[in-house]
Amino acid sequence: MSALVLEGKELARHFEADMQTRVNHLRERSGGRYPILATVLVGADPASATYVRMKGNACRRVGLDSRAIELPESTTTEELLEQIEALNQDPDVHGILLQHPVPEQVDERRCFDAIALDKDVDGVTCLGFGRMAMGEPAYGSATPLGIMRILDHYGIELAGKHAVVVGRSAILGKPMSMMLLQANATVTMCHSRTRNLAEHVRQADLVVGAVGQPEFIKADWVSDGAVVVDAGFHPEKCGDIELEPLKDRVAAYTPVPGGVGPMTINSLILQTLEAGERAFGI
Repeated sequence: MSALVLEGKELARHFEADMQTRVNHLRERSGGRYPILATVLVGADPASATYVRMKGNACRRVGLDSRAIELPESTTTEELLEQIEALNQDPDVHGILLQHPVPEQVDERRCFDAIALDKDVDGVTCLGFGRMAMGEPAYGSATPLGIMRILDHYGIELAGKHAVVVGRSAILGKPMSMMLLQANATVTMCHSRTRNLAEHVRQADLVVGAVGQPEFIKADWVSDGAVVVDAGFHPEKCGDIELEPLKDRVAAYTPVPGGVGPMTINSLILQTLEAGERAFGI
């Protein structure tokens, strides 16, 4: 079997070209204004700094701007909340990204939920998640949204299919399950402590690895002909799924790297653009 490679890197470039056209149109209609994404980085974690820089570069590639706000490792919850509120009130800022994780003394959930709904372009607030789960307008969590856009672009049918999501995080596993459910898939949500996890995975038409552990999901758990989406990325240059043995027997798979990651950033930028279009009435 020749598996379809659900390439995310090239797909992101394709969507960037479309976004450039939309940004040009927006600037013509708004007197030269353009959406701005504010990125907030607390502390000096090298990986987080790299992710923030990549997101800023993606903004500039499509003609948006980013405002990088760097706060010291010692920042308190109250200090971070004050910064977020200032961004909420700034009419020139259309999207707010608080880079995860924050230092342990900071109440991350409280700070996420302080982001205004109309600027929650990373889909991290409880209010945004609740509205999305209820089918109401809200920005989706960037990684699950990126996955849904990959599946849609490559024509992966979801209605009536059995999807198994392995992972239950607030910004990946849970919203992923809700998005698949809204696409009329039948969803089983699992995690690292699920009993008989291999048996659940074997029943899946679509497997989403979102557990955050390198190659936690073994190749022999996955049935022939399944669609495999790996949302993990680890220093070992692998994802959450043991992918190599699957490449000649599944229907389709996302590569690691180059699959889900580029479309996560692309979805964040897309939602920032949408927030700007709404703010400018375009």
